[in-house]
Amino acid sequence: MEIKDFDSSDPAAWCPGCGNFGIQAALKSALAKLGKKPNELLLVSGIGQAAKMPHYINAGFFNGLHGRALPAAAGAKIANRELTVIVTTGDGDCYGEGGNHFIHNIRRNVDLTVIVHDNQIYGLTKGQASPTSEPGMKTKIQPGGVILAPFPPLETALALGCGFVARGYAAEREHLAELILAGIDHKGFSLIDVLQPCVSFNKLNTYDWYSKRIYKAGAAHDVSDKAAAMALAAEREKLPIGVLYRKPKPSYGELSGLDEMKPLAALAIENVDITPVLADFR
Repeated sequence: MEIKDFDSSDPAAWCPGCGNFGIQAALKSALAKLGKKPNELLLVSGIGQAAKMPHYINAGFFNGLHGRALPAAAGAKIANRELTVIVTTGDGDCYGEGGNHFIHNIRRNVDLTVIVHDNQIYGLTKGQASPTSEPGMKTKIQPGGVILAPFPPLETALALGCGFVARGYAAEREHLAELILAGIDHKGFSLIDVLQPCVSFNKLNTYDWYSKRIYKAGAAHDVSDKAAAMALAAEREKLPIGVLYRKPKPSYGELSGLDEMKPLAALAIENVDITPVLADFR
């Protein structure tokens, strides 16, 4: 497959310079290298600027409710394990409204690749603080500055036993594409938190701000060492990108026995009598 095979005819409604464009380019590059056809892929999202991504990629997609991308994605993967299911979501969508689903899908270890566009702001609703906003950040809703500590997604995922935890940066497109491919290759829940500038509303975490802090974790980091991964995730002055932790473990499909059964999507549905089921509701 080629990158052009994943081009969409829908014009992107993101601001010029938005970090979403870098994530889009990285995702299309990864999908081209993956070699699967658009109809073998499913992009799932909730609501937000990040959640518009499936409209701008030529592949199967499903838009859910705000914060509800993960249960829809999990249902699709459980029903049809032949699909490569990728979630594109934002920090507010996934860590705020969808926080409960984030926690429990890590527990279940459903085979999903979750790409979080972490711009540390609510962009679609015009710039209020998100769960990952820096303390002191001033917005129209927080004119005195954010007073809460940010939600730590990488540390949380590691503490919950997530088998694949990575961080990318929207301006490092080739690097991010490789992270996405690695996440897809991992069988189980894969988290890729992507640091992404919002040029319209986040005047703190800019491209220049990131350029002074981003560094690649490098080959010296042992991705099987959970304590080392936690230490990297906890860094605040510098921000490591790359695969922080990777450890194979049984997926939900394996634990539940579903992988040994015929997928729900492949079952014949002709001549199914649902009268007994309806009778229970009378």
